[in-house]
Amino acid sequence: MKDGPTLVIAEKPSTAKSIAKALAAISGNAPRAVKGKGLIYYELIVNGRLHIVSPAVGHLYGIHQKGSGWSYPVFDVEWRPSWEIDKSSQFTRPYLENFIFLGRQCTSFISATDYDREGSVIAYNILKFACGTDKAKRMKFSTLTTPDLVRSYNDAGELDYGQIQAGLARHTIDWYWGINITRALTLAMKPHSRGFGILSSGRVQGPTLKLLADRELEISSFVPEKFWTILLFCRHEGLEFVARSDPERIWDEARAEEIYQKCLGQPAYVTHAETGVATLYPPPPFDLTTLQTEAYRHFGFTPARTMNIAQTLYEEALISYPRTSSQKLPPTIDYERIVSQISNQGRYSALCGRLLAEGRLKPRQGAKSDPAHPAIYPTGARPGRLRIDQDKLYDLICRRFLACFARPAKRESRDAVLTAGGFPFRASGRRTLEANWIEFYGPYAKFEDVILPHLEEGEQVEVLDVRKEEKETEPPGRYSQASIVKEMERRSLGTKATRALIVQTLYDRGYVRGRSIEVTELGMSVVDTLSRYCPGVLSESLTAKLEKEMEAIEEGTAPMENLVEEARCSLTEILRKFKEKEEAIGRELAEASLQARAKANEVGPCPKCGGTLKFITSRRTGKRFIGCSGYSKGCSFSAPVPQSGRLTVTQAKCKGCGQPLISVQRAGKRPWRFCFNLECPLRNATKGNRSE
Repeated sequence: MKDGPTLVIAEKPSTAKSIAKALAAISGNAPRAVKGKGLIYYELIVNGRLHIVSPAVGHLYGIHQKGSGWSYPVFDVEWRPSWEIDKSSQFTRPYLENFIFLGRQCTSFISATDYDREGSVIAYNILKFACGTDKAKRMKFSTLTTPDLVRSYNDAGELDYGQIQAGLARHTIDWYWGINITRALTLAMKPHSRGFGILSSGRVQGPTLKLLADRELEISSFVPEKFWTILLFCRHEGLEFVARSDPERIWDEARAEEIYQKCLGQPAYVTHAETGVATLYPPPPFDLTTLQTEAYRHFGFTPARTMNIAQTLYEEALISYPRTSSQKLPPTIDYERIVSQISNQGRYSALCGRLLAEGRLKPRQGAKSDPAHPAIYPTGARPGRLRIDQDKLYDLICRRFLACFARPAKRESRDAVLTAGGFPFRASGRRTLEANWIEFYGPYAKFEDVILPHLEEGEQVEVLDVRKEEKETEPPGRYSQASIVKEMERRSLGTKATRALIVQTLYDRGYVRGRSIEVTELGMSVVDTLSRYCPGVLSESLTAKLEKEMEAIEEGTAPMENLVEEARCSLTEILRKFKEKEEAIGRELAEASLQARAKANEVGPCPKCGGTLKFITSRRTGKRFIGCSGYSKGCSFSAPVPQSGRLTVTQAKCKGCGQPLISVQRAGKRPWRFCFNLECPLRNATKGNRSE
């Protein structure tokens, strides 16, 4: 077996195909596709040695407790095949069995999974449990282009033990937290609930929910204050503009009325005027969080959806690895080559031509860095047929990349102070003098031009109208999915790869709802109860501390075992305090869960009798439908609903009948909405109305 084959471990079937194609560029021989049981792997000779490139499908192993039982705390765990742990993971079985089969034949191994903690753990577990080794080389790449993969193969070094250890630690600690807290909450609630419901929480999920709940409390306790603003509608040299009272907010109504009355019929005089030119530097290239924020702002994509689209673009070799914290582009990616290749795409050709004509390319770098990957950038490969959402995200990434090489923009600012009736007013104007990078970023660079005429001190300005406006202070806004992910990053909650998934979990658990995230009654009850009885479950500082220590493991400055033991001790103390208050916690959460379940089943008023419509599951057939609470009194209203997917009553109303639209969410698919009212005149037009 001295000269046995080399097994190359890929993370997914699509990446295995890309890696095999790249190795063929070295050998000059086309790879042979071998059909296994439900999968395809590749064989080819490289440098005189047989190489077998075989794919995983993500994690083939997961953490599971040793033995049985549903008590807590439990810390005795082991790695087991995913298909043994979860029935929904049966599809992973042939991939694992293939690695076991190939592992017996091969004498050398290469980890070629994504270069991050998750990818490193995927390959390490396959090596350790399926192949019986912990020795392998590591390919490190940021794109799936052939040149990058060839370089990665030629430069392959030792396994990335720092990332492996950090990834193993995270999986273990998150399992400890998720399983034990979920069991504690559920078992505490069980004696007090009619039926067996499950409540969950986790190391990052709990603090994130509390962060959202704190904002909800800020909003609900906010008391608005009235204020008044006086506006002068002016004209000078044929240009109209608006000047606002200085200060803009006047808190005393009598004072506002006095200013208003004294300005009526009076001219305004310029007492101060200045003009300046500001230099606006281009934005840095995208890290994942900034990409998710921009995609939400421009397209309404949730962070999870952005991540999924970006992953697809990466697997198609169109962009670099998206799970990065970096805002830096190293010269080694060859700026000129990428810009030259992008210029072959018609919509970017003129912009690329301008950059190349200027000579040396130097990108604007950001402050954030990542030791594993550079910022997100297009590879230069020409896209094939893309879906609309994929094309939107690709265009955003391309334009951001090109913009960071462009010249700074110039924006002129004009500010003036006017006096009318003895009171000061301020007027401001902004306009773009030199667009430069703004033109490259195109529709994603939104700067409003407000034209203010040229004003000189001492000039009189015509006042066309004077208005007094009454307003109120507004509460802080709710988080969007993009802004909460950004806030989680700022507070070191979760990782770049997990934050969007954690937010989605809060939706799936019924703790939050809506595009502007509103914490449900159940979510508020969970936070309120745990804050009073067991605040450690929601501790933001503990979670952030564990994240920092995992980074130290990845950097090789701390051992994994110490962090796992520290987390175990911290959780043991939290669960001890939970046990002391288990009765009170369970009683309150059970009541909150029952109320939330009942409210979640309510659809709205019955159009026939005025009763309450509810989601109902038939005891006889097991099918679900919408029925009326007035059924026992003779109301026969009912309506069919889809038999699969999560049903949610939205705040949107049908334009035809005024009934609320129902949202249907199926795993892996976009949600869609429909009007359930069979007698609605617009029902056929409304049914299937898609919602992001």
